[in-house]
Amino acid sequence: MLETSQSDRESNAGEFISNAALIREQLNRLLAHPLFTNSKRYPVLLAYTVEQVLLGNARELKERTIGVEAFGREPSYDVNLDPVVRTTAAEVRKRLIQYYYNPDHGGELIIELPVGSYVPSFREPLSRERADADIHEGVEAVEPSPQERSEPDASTVDIQTKAVHLPLNRWLSIALALLLAVLLGIGIGRLRFPGQANGPSEPSNMARFWEPITATSSRITYCLAVPTDAVDSQSRTARVFPVREGGSLNVYDVITLARSIAPLVPKNGEFRVLAASDTGFAQLREGPSVMIGAFDNPWTMRITQDLPIGFEFDNRLRKIVDRNSSPRGIWTLQWQDPGKSLARDYAVVARLHDKVTGQPVIILAGILGEGTEAASEVVSNPAYLDAMLQKAPKNWDQLNLEAVVEANVIEGHPGPPTVVAVETW
Repeated sequence: MLETSQSDRESNAGEFISNAALIREQLNRLLAHPLFTNSKRYPVLLAYTVEQVLLGNARELKERTIGVEAFGREPSYDVNLDPVVRTTAAEVRKRLIQYYYNPDHGGELIIELPVGSYVPSFREPLSRERADADIHEGVEAVEPSPQERSEPDASTVDIQTKAVHLPLNRWLSIALALLLAVLLGIGIGRLRFPGQANGPSEPSNMARFWEPITATSSRITYCLAVPTDAVDSQSRTARVFPVREGGSLNVYDVITLARSIAPLVPKNGEFRVLAASDTGFAQLREGPSVMIGAFDNPWTMRITQDLPIGFEFDNRLRKIVDRNSSPRGIWTLQWQDPGKSLARDYAVVARLHDKVTGQPVIILAGILGEGTEAASEVVSNPAYLDAMLQKAPKNWDQLNLEAVVEANVIEGHPGPPTVVAVETW
């Protein structure tokens, strides 16, 4: 993975200081956007870090310094007990990605907050020729190094003599090893696509739903959310693998991954599993993708931001909205004990052709992990999928489709999913 050193970022910032007026103009444009105006912390961190770079103080942008000067913490505060700077920076990165993903912002100067740094970087907008081909990467595309391209990854797995390449982050390797062990344990060679007939009869709804993924000759990208937010009543992240460098992995997402990979295994499909933070736009252009998770997956947020059904974040309240319905459909978390015991979660199941990447995309994403798992059950259980498609036109497989899924949650586990809304276009 290509990375930019701290000194390179500071050099990049220095090159733009002569254009401080243009940078401040772009900063004001960002701060006036709803992605930032609806929060108190996000605009503070973005404005503070950009201004410090313009003042020549890039080397002073450390976590503790920002916590003290931007958020009013005591100089001796414990950054581990109070990770306000880290969690805010993670959200700022996501929102910058969402902002520049919109083609309306194509000609604007690009302000980024690179992963692993609090020093903003600046770059000119893409040329029109490149923009037409690579619309708004938002962040620098993560490409394999020459060494990674020439040498097999340590996590490459051979299944029945055909290699399935999984360029995984270290924190994901254990989870995927467990997943593959389960698949191997039940006999991959004997797996059959759920609902798929043995003979040449009419393909099932399940086969038709997954056809954009299973029929491709390109490598499929599975893009997983990486939980980063602090635990609170609206962003609780439960049952995660231990936090390592790069984040933690939600157990619900692992279950969803297993269910969505299963259709590929009998077909010897080639796929890779990447953290959203390690997924570049160029990689998504290569073939179909499956997006898992929502608010911790900036690619899901990008792709759904202008769709009929999407995710929104308003005053610390995470919600799913149906922008086409009248009155506007809104679904939010329901709690038995606020912030501790979840009673009901909602999710989006989507099957569409993304205009920006030019590739088929399937989205399985809940407000929280329980909803994501419920979404995966809809697309892996023929009975639930058939119930969803009863609400769609007969030619649904020729259309873009989104559905809202509801699931009651008992003791941290989602119950049977119910589809409460469907949009096609």
